[in-house]
Amino acid sequence: MMKEQQEKIRKFDEARGWSNSWDLKDLMLNITEEVGELWDLVKWIDDEKQKKVVEENREKVSDFIGDTMFLLLKIANQTKVDAEKALENTLNEYEKRMPPEAMKKVKHANPLAGGIDDKTKI
Repeated sequence: MMKEQQEKIRKFDEARGWSNSWDLKDLMLNITEEVGELWDLVKWIDDEKQKKVVEENREKVSDFIGDTMFLLLKIANQTKVDAEKALENTLNEYEKRMPPEAMKKVKHANPLAGGIDDKTKI
C-alpha cells in the first residue's frame, strides 16, 4: 500500500511539473512546521489531558498525519528511497534493539532515562 501511495505522490508532483525540483530542505522545514502545529495542541499538558485534546481535535491530528506522511513520501521520491522498505528495515531493527519483554519493564527506549535501546544488536 505504501508503494502505491509513494507512486501516487510521484505522479501528483509530475503532473504539476514538480518532479525535477530539489527542495529537500524546504520539505524538512515543512515537516518541522507540521510537528509544531501538533505540538501546540499538546504542549505542557499531562498524558490524560493530551488524550482529551487529541480526541477533541481528531481532524487536526488526522491532517497532521496526512500532511507529514505526504511530505515524507515526497522526500522518499526525491531521494529515490523505497519508503515501504525503509519502514520495514526500521521495524526489523527496532525489534532487535527493543525486545518486548524488556520494554514492558522499563516502558521506553531512552537509556539516558533508564530505558533500554540495545543498538549493539543491529
